[in-house]
Amino acid sequence: MTTEDRDLDPADDTVGTTDGSRSSSSPAAAGAAGTDGKKKRKHLPVWQETILLLGIALVLAVVIKALFVQAFYIPSESMEPGLVKDDRILVQKVSYWFGDGPERGDVVVFEDPGSWLSDSEQGEPTNAITSLMAKVGLYPTGGHLVKRVVGVAGDTITCCDKKGRISVNGKPLNEEAYVKREKGIDCRGPMTGNCSWSAGPVPDGQLFVMGDNRGHSADSSAHLCLPEQETDCTKNPYVPVDSVVGKVFVLLWPTDRFDWVGRPDAFADVPDPS
Repeated sequence: MTTEDRDLDPADDTVGTTDGSRSSSSPAAAGAAGTDGKKKRKHLPVWQETILLLGIALVLAVVIKALFVQAFYIPSESMEPGLVKDDRILVQKVSYWFGDGPERGDVVVFEDPGSWLSDSEQGEPTNAITSLMAKVGLYPTGGHLVKRVVGVAGDTITCCDKKGRISVNGKPLNEEAYVKREKGIDCRGPMTGNCSWSAGPVPDGQLFVMGDNRGHSADSSAHLCLPEQETDCTKNPYVPVDSVVGKVFVLLWPTDRFDWVGRPDAFADVPDPS
């Protein structure tokens, strides 16, 4: 053993370096150095986190409104008894993706095709907050109508048979489950002034729509141009498919009347147009 070897203390946990200096190999020392070398993650102030979360929520609301679900309200009594004036509903848009359009029996929300709504039925938000909420889909939107699709492209709609039933492509519809009955009205299509009219064939890309409250619904039947009948004739009683926002699937409010809105069986056996 050399003098240099004897000078090394076995308890000393340092090792020599090429330049004669010593460095520590202690795990504790290495751990301390590693801890000091790491940068501590800084948290955002509460107010910044709040703004960030609100921004994320706003973006999600816009995306949901644009692609999936939107809130609306019922502007009139035209869809009674199922949907009452001022009811809040939800409309889903997924069903009409990829070219699949509305089907007979669907309750749909669509943009006013041209002066169908009165000023009192526009129902636009009345202040800045509700206007902003409406833009992102968090508040029911006005300027739209809610009706049931009765005829699609190629269909012929006729009113009415001896039992007062609307027929589509010659098939009478049993609408007892959802059409409002009213005293003094003998058929399911009275907005034209009588129970004898026909519409169609419905043009491509168009829909023939009617309210469930047939005596009080400014729908397609009310906009027919028929001879010797007092109607609000617009020469185009049809609704463009492109103006449809989506299909009603939930009656959301009032909560005591919460219900799912679906397609009735009345249209199941309607034949395709010939």
